[in-house]
Amino acid sequence: MKKSKNIKSRIIFIVGVLLAAAIYYYITIPAINIHSTGMWAFMIGLVLMIGCAIAIRVAKKKGNVRLTRNGLDISPGDIGIAKYIFYFCGALVVIFVIGSILSSPIVNAKRYQQLMDVEEREFATDIKEVDFNTIPLLDRDSASILGNRKMGSMVDMVSQFEVADDYTQINYNDTPVRVTPLRYANTIKWLTNQKDGIPAYIRIDMATQDAECVKLSEGIKYSHSEYFNRYIFRHLRFRYPTYIFADQIFFEIDDEGTPFWICPVKKFNIGLFGGQTIGRVVICNAITGECVDYAVEDVPQWVDKVYQAELLIQLYDYHGTLKRGYFNSILGQKDCLQTTNGYNYIAMDDDVWVYSGVTSVSGDQSNVGFVLMNQRTMETRFYKIEGAIEDSAMSSAEGQVQNLGYQATFPLLLNISGEPTYFMALKDGAGLVKKYAMVNIQKYQWVAIGDTVKECRKEYNKLLSTNGIRSSENKDSKEATGVIRTYATVVIDNASRVYFTIEGYDEIFDVDLSMEDTLDIIKFKEGDTISVSYMEGDVLSTVTEVK
Repeated sequence: MKKSKNIKSRIIFIVGVLLAAAIYYYITIPAINIHSTGMWAFMIGLVLMIGCAIAIRVAKKKGNVRLTRNGLDISPGDIGIAKYIFYFCGALVVIFVIGSILSSPIVNAKRYQQLMDVEEREFATDIKEVDFNTIPLLDRDSASILGNRKMGSMVDMVSQFEVADDYTQINYNDTPVRVTPLRYANTIKWLTNQKDGIPAYIRIDMATQDAECVKLSEGIKYSHSEYFNRYIFRHLRFRYPTYIFADQIFFEIDDEGTPFWICPVKKFNIGLFGGQTIGRVVICNAITGECVDYAVEDVPQWVDKVYQAELLIQLYDYHGTLKRGYFNSILGQKDCLQTTNGYNYIAMDDDVWVYSGVTSVSGDQSNVGFVLMNQRTMETRFYKIEGAIEDSAMSSAEGQVQNLGYQATFPLLLNISGEPTYFMALKDGAGLVKKYAMVNIQKYQWVAIGDTVKECRKEYNKLLSTNGIRSSENKDSKEATGVIRTYATVVIDNASRVYFTIEGYDEIFDVDLSMEDTLDIIKFKEGDTISVSYMEGDVLSTVTEVK
């Protein structure tokens, strides 16, 4: 009878331990992989829990366990077999600590420095003259404001759903957009809607600033706002128990607008836990949950985000700071370069590239160049161009509108007439874009401000011309020749301008007398024949050259 009772007690004990371990695993869902720190924490916690349970059970059996202010008081002599379990737990902790040290840049500086291949390229060759119809005019915060406003207008959904915080920037049919799914407003709303799933996602055109709520014929069933097995990370874990997925997965849409989760799988190249890159990518259909596993080099072209921007920045910082070893990066810091304190995205070659300036670790206010990193392939290009750090350019732009108190967004890098140029939006206190600014990278005191992008570019081209840099003609440039019908000289804000019309043309031509290529206009009068190059505007056409 006593033996049967002991067997029953052991079975209950084993079942209890296994149940506790299963619940912990279901909640934390660590990867079953030696490189997973979550798996090590799970193993150490499980072994420690078993050891404590056995020790308490043995102590109770011998009657030598008692409750004190400090908890259970167990004599070391009562632990018995449990001590070996504690030894094993201690060994796991030691292995984990040693593995962490041996995986760190302290002892692997050269290997960390070589994780990313960087190719030096020419700016004018790679970065083409910008098409302002395809550049993102909004940052993530502004896109979030537009998304929330759009959701507020969807009266049939707003009480049940909210806009998620993903706002992934992608190229969609050669257009820069940000996309984000909806999410259940709360647990009760999940209970009443989870059968049909999430009915829509938000798509924001970053060039036109149009926001659209895209309704789906079948709802999204797998997302961050689901519970139990439809929670996207749990769904992935049960399909791929050994994969260590990146901390952030990306919501994207394909060329047909179908929503997917792009799920990068970590690859550790140095020791147990060091040298993280991406080795594989799982693409999960957000509606059906169907998953396809790819090697990172085989990812379809429509996918834009595989490498998280922060990971690419970290890899480049390893490349730039560890050239002469780890301790040089901390002490002497000779030849150490690092990215600046921000980044932005550039659409190029049907991919999304992360842009950041590169500066010395000494913290001066100048860049030695900038870097572009492909978020799909990790291809990295460095461009050696000395100039102002982004913070300085932002301050310079803000200084032009300091009376209005506008704040500059982190700039984009553009090619304007062959000149590397920072382009940024200026926002008011409510986060709304009010003006645009262009700042020359090499001469950041050259600042142009405009209420629209077209006006900003016109002012910047005038600024370049004033400083002896000929502005390139874009595809909208036109020629006009004819007899001057009307001619007037005016002074606006202490700047002299000429307005005239030409017989046979409906345009009113605007000439800035501070521009060298247009100064010859003062030699003309009504009735003279003139030839000009100009850029068509909404009201006034800007003359760029008088011939």
